[in-house]
Amino acid sequence: MFRRAFWFTTGAAAGVWATTKVQRKLRSLAPDALAVRAADKAVDTGHRLKDFALDVRAGMAQRESELNDALGLDAPPPGHAGAPGLPAQARRPQLGPAHHRLGPDRPNDRNEDH
Repeated sequence: MFRRAFWFTTGAAAGVWATTKVQRKLRSLAPDALAVRAADKAVDTGHRLKDFALDVRAGMAQRESELNDALGLDAPPPGHAGAPGLPAQARRPQLGPAHHRLGPDRPNDRNEDH
């Protein structure tokens, strides 16, 4: 009698355990759960890519600094008292008067007086 009760209880426990495992697996394979898992992985991948890009940018800046030091490009040119920059930037023409610029109050219509 105790032997039958033992095996009945063991079988019932195994059935409950198996049913619970199957239900969990079915819930994890539901479309909503799969979408949430995919979104989480996508966000994680985005963070990893951002970290990678920041590391690459930092490495590029460090290497550029090393190359500038090795080539002597950090020092301003002799006789240059202005702010450092490219000579073309100093010669860049400024924008004309405000009435020549297009903007929200001036449409892109060149024939406005015709």
